Amino acid sequence: MRVVLFGATGMVGQGVLHECLAASDVEQVLAIGRTSTNQTHPKLQDLIQSDLYNYSDIAETLAGFDACFFCLGVSSVGMSEEQYSRITYDLTMAAAAVLSQQNPSMTFVYVSGTGTDSSENGNSMWAKVKGKTENALFRMPFTAAYAFRPGFIEAVHGETSKTKLYKWLYPLLKVSLPVLRALFPKWILTTKQIGLAMLNSVRTGYPKQVLEINDIRILASAQNSMHESPH
Repeated sequence: MRVVLFGATGMVGQGVLHECLAASDVEQVLAIGRTSTNQTHPKLQDLIQSDLYNYSDIAETLAGFDACFFCLGVSSVGMSEEQYSRITYDLTMAAAAVLSQQNPSMTFVYVSGTGTDSSENGNSMWAKVKGKTENALFRMPFTAAYAFRPGFIEAVHGETSKTKLYKWLYPLLKVSLPVLRALFPKWILTTKQIGLAMLNSVRTGYPKQVLEINDIRILASAQNSMHESPH
């Protein structure tokens, strides 16, 4: 399996990258972003792309891949709908357009969020924009496209968030994580579960395009031990 990964330096992306590099059936990971992952691995190739809205200069480089794991995302706090749409919808569509042209048999997995509004008509700005992005991806000519909607995410391999709010919030929540797990077990996923579920979406597929928290947990626990390297 050859994978294109966006957002490899964010918390979710770091976790997905870890699982990709550990999987025996993943032969290459092309990490695309404005900055390097600062990691060295035989399977990993960093591709620094300053303009994430235009891939005309590297289109041919993006051919021959089986999956795209799109883990880029920002908080909508302090943004107008136009600003948030530019970073969320436009950026995702730019990448998906070139990848679908170069890889029509690709599986595209998009990290969305719990509460996303598929109707695109609700009162929550971020939820409408996320819903618009999901719906547009489902209309694109990929073999399969999935939207993952995680809730609270637990980092299990030292992954850290680039969002200032989350950088401050996660260390505080980590102390109370055992209590949170006891009170809200169905709302918490680990970075490992998200990474494994993404890989399994390519290996086996899933009957739903929108995967809520429990769907991600189910897909992560599918038979995958034969594909994991010791780590």
